[in-house]
Amino acid sequence: MGKGKLAKFAEMKAMKNVFEYPFSVVDNVPFTMKGHWREQYFNNDNPVVLELGCGKGEYTVGLGRLFPNVNFIGVDIKGARMWTGAKQALEEGLDNVAFLRTNIEIIDRFFDPDEVQEIWLTFSDPQMKNPRKRLSSTYFLERYRHFLVDGGIMHLKTDSNFLFTYTRLMVEKNQLPVEVCTEDLYHDTPAAIVDSPILSIQTYYESMWMARGLNIRYMRFHLPHEGQLQEPEEEIELDDYRSYHRTKRSSLKTAK
Repeated sequence: MGKGKLAKFAEMKAMKNVFEYPFSVVDNVPFTMKGHWREQYFNNDNPVVLELGCGKGEYTVGLGRLFPNVNFIGVDIKGARMWTGAKQALEEGLDNVAFLRTNIEIIDRFFDPDEVQEIWLTFSDPQMKNPRKRLSSTYFLERYRHFLVDGGIMHLKTDSNFLFTYTRLMVEKNQLPVEVCTEDLYHDTPAAIVDSPILSIQTYYESMWMARGLNIRYMRFHLPHEGQLQEPEEEIELDDYRSYHRTKRSSLKTAK
């Protein structure tokens, strides 16, 4: 591990807005704030919104600026990236922004039932080879149900046609209520969000995708507690790129 990363990890341990509970410590260090985020950290009764896979925390911080009466928590396991957003939030005095460094597979250990109102999935890894790892899979949606209010809102924002199509098929198969669904957010903006301030938030990687001519896709749907969730069975065309200046992920053309 480089000296820069070590310095960031050391600095994060002193940041009041960062909570670190990766797999390696979560079984041995009790997390007493579960069910008490509002009173013990945010000191208010405002809604709680998560960004899962927050990376550098750009979106979490951006949302915190736009909506001061909402509490935002960015979640990721990559601490060196998270340091950027955590430091920025402290410097700007954003008391409604916090960060949780942990593995998303155990996200339900940190929140009580009905403690969270909305979840954002922003530019998540599409995980084209492993459906279980997709953050909009039944594996994860069932976990979100443990702490998301009944009918809570799910946001998906992605450059990946594969992940967007997979999630759309998932939503359709399980008849989840959809509010917004667009394959070109900035050029075919739905009337439901045409004046929404969320359109003003663009992450570093989002800007790169747009400069590369890729569409940004967005979906907003509700996740009820009732009903057994099922995976879609359709074959989906794989993305033909991995990330900026990288080549195609796989020799395969489709996957479920």
